[in-house]
Amino acid sequence: MAERYLRSIRLLAKCYQAFEHMAGTKSRSAGLTPSQFDIIATLGNTPGMTFKELGEKTLITKGTLTGVVDRLEAKGLVTRNTQLEDRRSTVVRLTALGESEFTRVFAPHIEFCKRPFVEYGDDDFAALEKELAKLHAHLSKCREA
Repeated sequence: MAERYLRSIRLLAKCYQAFEHMAGTKSRSAGLTPSQFDIIATLGNTPGMTFKELGEKTLITKGTLTGVVDRLEAKGLVTRNTQLEDRRSTVVRLTALGESEFTRVFAPHIEFCKRPFVEYGDDDFAALEKELAKLHAHLSKCREA
């Protein structure tokens, strides 16, 4: 007999996959991969971020992040600047073209991704966030053990 939690994990994974598919389809229709969109969206309205900060905010792995930034740089959407005070640290920033791309794609993408949640009220969001935070806390404790 299967463990009860597996049904919940499967449903959580299906929700994540469905959302990723929906959001990815939208970002690809704008001419960006989901990872490229994630970086542009994260860098928008900021003075730039180090690779470490980008990795933490986007959850893209370091190896993947470097390649995505390489491709965005080749498109003229981002620049890299080595920090003078710490030459091991590189800051990634949107170029003027990158800022234009952020302006073009970000707001429409957010509006599109909002669609599955239009029937959610404050109580629905509060309940969902409470349970997800609880699960995250338990998962974090298990990871530390």
